[in-house]
Amino acid sequence: MSQLLLKGGRHLDGEVQIQGAKNSVLPILAATLLTGDAVELKNCPRLKDVDASVRILQTLGCDAHWEAEKLTVNAAQLSSCAISDTLMREMRSSAIFLGAILARCGRAEISYPGGCEA
Repeated sequence: MSQLLLKGGRHLDGEVQIQGAKNSVLPILAATLLTGDAVELKNCPRLKDVDASVRILQTLGCDAHWEAEKLTVNAAQLSSCAISDTLMREMRSSAIFLGAILARCGRAEISYPGGCEA
């Protein structure tokens, strides 16, 4: 939609719930690997790519769980530096975890990312 045209001379009033942005939350989820503290993400969107990122974090040994619209991640017990081929192929942006894993572990084991294959 390029524009919204309102007619009628009436005052527009109300509230709109704005959902969090997937493209913002995915790098933040990767960055949670860089701290040993718990990170709470409020208004986090429940989307396929976000759920895939949560599974990646859990596979790496992080405690990651949902409480309503809040996602809590604690990477203090990070126990792996490898992401399985199956998880990597769930989304194109899975490679976003590479830098944080390298920074935290000094090495990383990943395969090619997935997503849309042309």
